Amino acid sequence: MIARVYIERLILDGIDVPPAQRPMLQARVQTELSRLLARGRISPDVAADRAVPSRLAGSFQYAGDHDPVRLGGQIARSLYSRIGQ
Repeated sequence: MIARVYIERLILDGIDVPPAQRPMLQARVQTELSRLLARGRISPDVAADRAVPSRLAGSFQYAGDHDPVRLGGQIARSLYSRIGQ
């Protein structure tokens, strides 16, 4: 099964990511979410091959250290908690 996940916009409430770190954050979210999806399963409503207009991710504890690699991993795991099984 091939899964395609398109994230048009990611809103981080209360987290200010410096512009220079945004590409690294985006890359980390993509690689970690891909890894999680490759080893796990997708929830039935997502696997139903239909567009989902929006999805709230789970919450996580933000350390506030502006490490884009750590933050990207947390975001990906939070997203997976809502689309994976």
